[in-house]
Amino acid sequence: MKCKQLDHVALHVADLGESRRFYASVLDLEEMPRPDFDFPGAWFRLGDSQELHLIGGREADVSSHRRGTHFALLVDDITAWEAHLRSQGADFQPPKPRPDGAVQIFLTDPDGYWVELCQAP
Repeated sequence: MKCKQLDHVALHVADLGESRRFYASVLDLEEMPRPDFDFPGAWFRLGDSQELHLIGGREADVSSHRRGTHFALLVDDITAWEAHLRSQGADFQPPKPRPDGAVQIFLTDPDGYWVELCQAP
C-alpha cells in the first residue's frame, strides 16, 4: 500500500467568477471539465496530472501565509513569470532565491490564499 501522488488541491472561494479569472489569466491555468456537482465550482489542470478545484460559496475567513498554509507551482522560467505577472497587474513579491538555489515568487489570489511560483535550481 502506498500513496502514489498528490491528485488535487481544493480551495473554498467567495467569488467563483473572480477566482476563475485569476487562475485562468494571472496563473495561466487551463480550465478543465468538471462533473455536475450540486454546488458551484471550477477545475483547473496543474501540470500533467494534478488539479486545482475551486469550490464556491466560502463565507469563513481564509488563514494563509507564505510561510504557512500555501501551495507551490513548479515553473519553468521565473523571469518570464515575473514579466507575465507584471503584465497582468498582479500584486506579488519579487523573485527571491532560497538557500538551496531555487527561486520563488509569492502572490495571493482574490481570497487571500498564498501561491508560490518556484523554479528549481
